Amino acid sequence: MNTRDQVLTGLPVTEGRLHLAGVSTAVLEGGAGPPVVLLHGPGEFAALWGRVIPDLVTTHQVVAPDLPGHGASGLPDGRLDVECVNGWLGELIERTCSSPPAVVGHLLGGAIAAHFAADRPDRLSRLVLVDTFGLSWNRPALRFALPLIAFITRPTERTRDRFLDQCFVDFDSLREQVGDRWEAIGAYALEWAQTKTSKVALRSLLPRFGMRPIPAAYLKRITVPTSLIWGRDDLQTPLRVAEAASARYGWPLHVIEGARDDPFFEQPVAALHALRAALGALID
Repeated sequence: MNTRDQVLTGLPVTEGRLHLAGVSTAVLEGGAGPPVVLLHGPGEFAALWGRVIPDLVTTHQVVAPDLPGHGASGLPDGRLDVECVNGWLGELIERTCSSPPAVVGHLLGGAIAAHFAADRPDRLSRLVLVDTFGLSWNRPALRFALPLIAFITRPTERTRDRFLDQCFVDFDSLREQVGDRWEAIGAYALEWAQTKTSKVALRSLLPRFGMRPIPAAYLKRITVPTSLIWGRDDLQTPLRVAEAASARYGWPLHVIEGARDDPFFEQPVAALHALRAALGALID
């Protein structure tokens, strides 16, 4: 059993492959009910939603792709720009969802989802942004930025763990909670970070989706119900960014205690409760 298979073991999903806008895309699907599309963050993969997928599939159809150039998904032959990614997400929804889904985006996935919602508001039913990029300039705390640069530049177990120690409030405790699965998750993340594909994907996606704020005039084009879910102790995009966006656009904000930038992995029970509240009308 390879590392990816170990990561997926026990999840109530099936893995398939779709060719979307020129991108060979690995997609996890499971459950039945109103569709929810889950978009992960940079350097991650769809299975990292695994701490909430088992509960979510009891009431929803869950669609969780690996983003272009991430996990087991490939890269397009052409440019991986906003137009390409919008087309990729549009084709994913068309191929997997019988009705407009709720789209939940984390970090980079959130910025991708926000662009898509502004450009094609009729293609989704609502939007949930989780510690998302795109609401401000990406200026993480120095204690976060330095380990991140070290890991991207020289991905090893040591640099990976030094970086992840800044992603979570209590990294050691989290590893104990996740148990044996953590070894597979950590190994798979490191394998990807050591590939040429990872460098190309990050160089293509982060400047377009992860560094600059999306213009306010563009965000105001989002007409679907939108909610924010945020870790109180986020070192990448501080809570004040979410508070400002909530006040400016009228988007409800759910703050997750004891979490930094990945509340669905660090505090899955609280994050899932917030998500179900955000999905409100879809589960009544």
